Parts: sequence; structure tokens; C-alpha cells
Amino acid sequence: MKERIAEILLDINAVELRPDNPFTWSSGIVAPIYCDNRKVIGDVHARAEIADAFTELIKHYAPDVEVIAGTSTAGIPHAAYISERMDLPMCYVRGSRKKHGKGNQIEGADVSGRKVVVIEDLISTGGSSLEAVWALRENGAEVMGVFAIFTYGIKKAADAFEAAEAAFHTLSGLDALLDVSMEKGTLDESKKQTVIDFKNSL
Repeated sequence: MKERIAEILLDINAVELRPDNPFTWSSGIVAPIYCDNRKVIGDVHARAEIADAFTELIKHYAPDVEVIAGTSTAGIPHAAYISERMDLPMCYVRGSRKKHGKGNQIEGADVSGRKVVVIEDLISTGGSSLEAVWALRENGAEVMGVFAIFTYGIKKAADAFEAAEAAFHTLSGLDALLDVSMEKGTLDESKKQTVIDFKNSL
């Protein structure tokens, strides 16, 4: 599955490897890889296949889930596709509480006392995903894990999830992406090592 999802992301240019002409992330980090999984929702076939893969992964790791929670904003459409397939209620988690109305941070289904999975598009350092986990826990949810399309495989993220006692599962990741890129002939061994060195430096 990891290789197939990586292939999809490459085919729709959601993830791009550019060791010779690196990208600048919003954090200011200069990186040989850029992930824009929002492109998935613009491709009917890609989003359907990814939603199916998410559903199978959740059934395997969290078969008794009761609510699907999307992170704002990138996780929301995927949470909608998944909740429809699994016939489950859905909510989404804002980055912070609203400053008007009821001041909610979680919108949609009630999560108190319920088993919830978090849907994310990307895990880099894990910070934003874990903010959603803490918000759900504060509202009485039992968070069964974070499920994401892609991870850069940064050790800092794994350490952060372990410290928070939260599980995470991804459809694909950097290792699979590099392997598929090598098979397609779009990456050579030297450039592959550049990307690996970048990941290990974070």
C-alpha cells in the first residue's frame, strides 16, 4: 500500500522531490522535498483510492472507532470521505477556539466519552496533529490514533507522539516515495541520499 499511495502522490504532483532546487517551507526550512496533499482532493480517482486506503487502515488499527475527526483545514475533506464510507459521525478540530459564538474548538459530532481517530494530510514534526489530539482529549474523547496520508519520517515526530502516548499511522512515507522515485527513474542514488541526509538532519 505504501508504494501505491506514493505513486499516486507523485503522479498528481502532490509530493515533489527537488534536491537540486530546494523548496522553502513556511517554517523557513530549506528542503529538497515539498508535500502539498491538498492536490488529492482535486483528483477524483486519487481521493477515492486514498479514502479507501484510509478506511482499511482504520478498520485494522481502530476497528471500534465511533467518530472520525478531521484536522482544520487539510484533514477535513478526507475525514468527510472516510466517515461517509464507514457510516460514522464526523467532527473537525480548529487550530484554536473560536473567539465568537460558543467558542468551540471542536465542531460537529460530540466526542465526549467516544472513541475517535484523527485524520491528517501530513505529519512533519507532529505538532499540529498532537494539538488536535490534546483538544479532543480535553473534550473527553478517547483518541485511538492519528491517521495521515504521508510522513516525512522525522524522528522528532515519532518522539513527540511517543511522549504524548498517542499512536500514528500513515498511508505512505518518505522511504516508499524514494523507492518509487528510483523505480520511475526520476531520482538517482546521489539525490536520494541528499533527501535522506536532510531528513536525518531534522
